[in-house]
Amino acid sequence: MQRIQPMKDNRPIGIFDSGIGGLTVAHAIHQALPNESLIYFGDTAHLPYGDKSADSIKYYSMRISQFLLQKKCKALVIACNTASAMAFETVKDFVGKQALVINVIDPVVAEVLSKKKLEHIGVIGTKGTIKSDIYAKKIKQGNPALHVSSLATPLLAPMIEEGFFNNKISRTVIDSYLSRPKLKKIDLLILACTHYPLIKKEIESIYHKEVDVINSAETVAMALKNQLKRKKMLADTKKPSHQFYVSDFTTSFEKTTALFFGSRIHLEEAAIWK
Repeated sequence: MQRIQPMKDNRPIGIFDSGIGGLTVAHAIHQALPNESLIYFGDTAHLPYGDKSADSIKYYSMRISQFLLQKKCKALVIACNTASAMAFETVKDFVGKQALVINVIDPVVAEVLSKKKLEHIGVIGTKGTIKSDIYAKKIKQGNPALHVSSLATPLLAPMIEEGFFNNKISRTVIDSYLSRPKLKKIDLLILACTHYPLIKKEIESIYHKEVDVINSAETVAMALKNQLKRKKMLADTKKPSHQFYVSDFTTSFEKTTALFFGSRIHLEEAAIWK
């Protein structure tokens, strides 16, 4: 009897963010799925998304999705909390059945709801993500008894992009935010920005490892892996290829990529707005 071979799908995975912070998600996906080819797009021409209108973010997200679909991507990962909050349904409708679409919010919410003995959840992120109140809404839909406190921490992302972490400056800024009254006595903290995995250890040390801190990048990577496996869309590429694009190239951005991806990568400018 002939053995049926599992289906493979060697098309790339598309990942996009408002800048290069989403490279933390790309790196986590690369670690979890080493056989997959990745195509990353950072919309550096319009960052940050946190202070843009919902209509603008939806337009940017659809245009970037179109670019990634033209690259034959089998899955699109919205590696930006603000875009995930404001444009996920729009992107899903736009993409239709052409590709799997995953955001960075739902996998994190699912992980939170799977944990037991939680009472008070903290959320930190950009002004746009916190203003949307998306995490609190989704968590309370799943468990109305949970108390959720959200705090905008707008200095953290630019601080990280400038390389200020794991030092006295970052410690002071992080401690200033985490000491706010609304984040007192929390059981778990959600890092609702793809920059924040880079300061996870600092946050854990401030809480003396008594608060569970969720790394959204790793959570999203595992959710993607599970969905691709379930849909028989995993790749078996022996030598996967990766492409990294930005909408506005600067050498400073390229130098910073090592912070987010773990190694220096080459960025290409894709002039999709010109």
